[in-house]
Amino acid sequence: MNQEKILINAIEKGTLLPSTFENIQIWLNSKDMPIWAKSSIESLIAEELWDELNDRFYKSLDFGTGGMRGRTIGRVATDFEYNSKDGNKPLKPAVGTNVLNDFTLIKATIGLFRYVSKYLKEEGSIDIPRFIIAYDVRYFSKHFAELCASSWIQLGGHALLFEEARSTPQLSFSVRYYKAHCGAVITASHNPYHDNGFKVYFDDGAQVVSPHAEQIVESVNEVKLESTIPYINKRLDGVSYLGLRADDIYKALLRELISFETEEALSPLKVIFSPIHGTGGIISVPLLKEMGLDVHEVESQKLMDGAFPSVESPNPENASALKMALEKAEEIKGDIVIATDPDADRMGVAVRNEEGKMELLTGNQIGALMADYRIQILKDRKILPKKGSNNAVLIKTFVTTPLQDAIGSAHGLKVINTLTGFKWIGKKLAEYESVMKNQYRKIEGIAINYDLTDADVRAEILMDYSNFFVFGAEESYGFLAHDSVRDKDANASALLFSEMAAHYKSKGSSVMNVLKSLYNQHGYYCEKAINLYFEGAAGAQKIVKILESYRSDPPKEFGPLSVIKINDFGVTDFQDSDGSRIPKQDFFLLECEHGFSFAVRASGTEPKIKFYVFGHKAVIGLERLEKVKIELDSEIIRFMNRIKVDAINRAG
Repeated sequence: MNQEKILINAIEKGTLLPSTFENIQIWLNSKDMPIWAKSSIESLIAEELWDELNDRFYKSLDFGTGGMRGRTIGRVATDFEYNSKDGNKPLKPAVGTNVLNDFTLIKATIGLFRYVSKYLKEEGSIDIPRFIIAYDVRYFSKHFAELCASSWIQLGGHALLFEEARSTPQLSFSVRYYKAHCGAVITASHNPYHDNGFKVYFDDGAQVVSPHAEQIVESVNEVKLESTIPYINKRLDGVSYLGLRADDIYKALLRELISFETEEALSPLKVIFSPIHGTGGIISVPLLKEMGLDVHEVESQKLMDGAFPSVESPNPENASALKMALEKAEEIKGDIVIATDPDADRMGVAVRNEEGKMELLTGNQIGALMADYRIQILKDRKILPKKGSNNAVLIKTFVTTPLQDAIGSAHGLKVINTLTGFKWIGKKLAEYESVMKNQYRKIEGIAINYDLTDADVRAEILMDYSNFFVFGAEESYGFLAHDSVRDKDANASALLFSEMAAHYKSKGSSVMNVLKSLYNQHGYYCEKAINLYFEGAAGAQKIVKILESYRSDPPKEFGPLSVIKINDFGVTDFQDSDGSRIPKQDFFLLECEHGFSFAVRASGTEPKIKFYVFGHKAVIGLERLEKVKIELDSEIIRFMNRIKVDAINRAG
């Protein structure tokens, strides 16, 4: 029986999806398809691995508004992709339309090039499209980055490529510094080892958003398989490489964040640092040492390794990823632990509590502490007025703790809530820059070089003519304290958090004492998350079903807690505190009785649906804090269980 009949037979039995069959046929019938790619498909068919074929071919890997992310190593790898005799390392990316491989990456690069070329032409520019590419430590990251650069050059553009693995925030900054028209970083951030991604930035250094995003998606989707094959063989002649000089420029930017001019201003602080086998130590460690801090690295996790051999998942949100760093902190009596994810845009920390034990902080707690410290330091330096300013802003996502809203408001700042994803924070920063430039030119009669203006002077001008960005955060351990980078920055966050901890220590206090003071002032806030994973084609349908049911059959109560209000961001028009329209999205924010609420959305990077659960109780005196915490933590667990059971029922 030939392959086509085998596939048709599988469809008739219901084990192969029709869309899978159609996509496989396109690949097998492509005359110039490399032998290794066809052989991999034929191997999967011969072994009748229908689930694997469905997952790989049932659709094309989504190129969303920020790029794409997915498996680059199959659940079942063929002998052409993975050879256990060759050091147990993958040889080729997984073949398929719904995985990240040479073909899907080239497709994305071609689509991006076509859009940027069209955009420049419409703007009246004669510039050659300029593209800057970084990559992290994951399997095939360097290969994919070179493939992007090679394709871009052959298409007629100018490509700049980092010589070695570098972080996402450095890429964001470098797009602006080198005046590129767009940029990309090859990374799957904190995802498991088998994933990789293509994260796209526009000329402002932020992830692409409207109006560019939808048009780039359309441009990518128009690229056919046959258009990608001529670019499979890399040609790197003409690619410009960025070396250590690029690091020095980025480090100079981060030094501007440090508020203390002498080491003596900070108490000696013993910092345990782990990049979890990623890029975080390249920039952070030298600068932490330069600050005069006592830095100890987790030796076994210093090595950049895409297998992430010492952890189950390289995600600083997970306690297990910080286990080795915590053990080292106990061994040498460290003050704080800092860990960053593979592309160094997220940061997790632990600090000593009153009992002298290391305690992990949540992303919400880290963000609240850093926001309060950043605002206070800027006030002490007279960059912010003591009473605050409505033209100074703290930006957070809707799914980030309301404690940050309370902190910003108490300091007299405007607080902006955005949809989930740092690209929306980056979009606000671009708007503030644009308004300031236009107003400054209109009123002063001259243009201003935004990037070359001193940071303190820029803050003053922004407050006079637009809005000054003070701090931004999202609950998933992403933070930003300066606007020259337009994405979350774990390198900068490591510096700021360490300085904060050293500052409090020098005052005879501690990070945990300050956190308790914030709770005493604003009330105790508790946040939890529910992640329901639904893998593959069938799983994707379950996620859609849950979301659709929230609109067609919204929940009315969860046990004793009635739902007071449902904010449906996919239907209702909402505005942020600037009066700007919030884009439509399948995102729900439900307000319940007694200070409870939760948000629902599908993850844009993983096969899961997420529920963000919030609770709040007033605290009257620090002596009552522990009792309030115990009560609220218990109540919120019961609330979460009811939400989870309801969601599973809705999934069917």
